[in-house]
Amino acid sequence: MKNEPTIQQLFDLSGKVALITGASGHLGSAMARALTEASARVVATSHKPGAEVVIDHMDEASINRGFDEAVKIAGKVDILICNGHEPLGADWRTATGEQFTRQLQNATGYFLLARKMRDHAVERKAPASIILIGSMYGVVGSYPEVYEGISTASPVAYQTLKGGVVQMARHLAVYWAKDGVRVNCLSPGPFPSSSAPAELVERLKARSPMARIGQPHELKGALIFLASDASSYVTGQNLLVDGGWTAW
Repeated sequence: MKNEPTIQQLFDLSGKVALITGASGHLGSAMARALTEASARVVATSHKPGAEVVIDHMDEASINRGFDEAVKIAGKVDILICNGHEPLGADWRTATGEQFTRQLQNATGYFLLARKMRDHAVERKAPASIILIGSMYGVVGSYPEVYEGISTASPVAYQTLKGGVVQMARHLAVYWAKDGVRVNCLSPGPFPSSSAPAELVERLKARSPMARIGQPHELKGALIFLASDASSYVTGQNLLVDGGWTAW
């Protein structure tokens, strides 16, 4: 069909600037590489000093300062991936009220950064894609026996946080659709890092329909789909990359 974009054009991020938080982490680094491989200019941020841009989701001043710095460095931002977050190891038995509330502050940081992105896009009169990183544990509960005797059972504050992130994507999507700003959630399933206990990995495999854990590169395709024009009519969705975990 005349003027119909090709697949190569739809997935091409040439000329786009992507800002990703938590870019040095287990999954963040793979996502940052994916954006670069799709020809985007990537502004990789971290809460740790020494990053190209420092953004701490737990600090509103850091969010505002870091986003503005990214725009100054790259000239604009077209794509935002909210990935980094401050972890909490305490489960329902031991988590204090203060710890629980602080864990939810990660969602506050996602919202504030997403709003900065939306306002920037509206000011530029340009479309934008925002991707919030959720989790399969924002959709389903965990199996206690998978973690018993090894680690905390996917702490309750984390699950509450990720469930909120999934719903936030839906909420912001419908409010910002007319602004040309798409908001989606990308939710990984079992992607334990190389430092995870071997027994935990085996238990996760046993619960997965694919009988294996995810590898970081397996998020690349889904991320570029949501970031690019390949998903230009997709907003308010939660894309699960979980090996079928939530299909049980």
